Amino acid sequence: MHEVSLIENVIALVEHERTKSAFARVSMIRLRLGALGHAEPDALRFCFAAVTAGTIAEGSGLEIEIVPGEGWCPDCGNTVALAQRFDACPVCQGNQVKMTAGDDLRVVEMEVA
Repeated sequence: MHEVSLIENVIALVEHERTKSAFARVSMIRLRLGALGHAEPDALRFCFAAVTAGTIAEGSGLEIEIVPGEGWCPDCGNTVALAQRFDACPVCQGNQVKMTAGDDLRVVEMEVA
């Protein structure tokens, strides 16, 4: 389950921010997760409490916003919604769609005290 290492990296980011902003604890972490990424939201939630135990984020909440997949089709020049990686363009059926959104994981906000 690589979601454990993803949450560990999120906590490392939080700890790094603490060195710059001097806060005592984190009460909420908000992530933006691409729908076409390789992380499962339920698995991230499942391992969050275990990974944050003993850290500055222990007892904090986790909110996950899902970003839909999107791509740009060079054949017709349209930006299109993607339900899956490597989908054909729903406008022209071209198969060269370049994914532009939906494949990332970002910390977008933290509530700290």
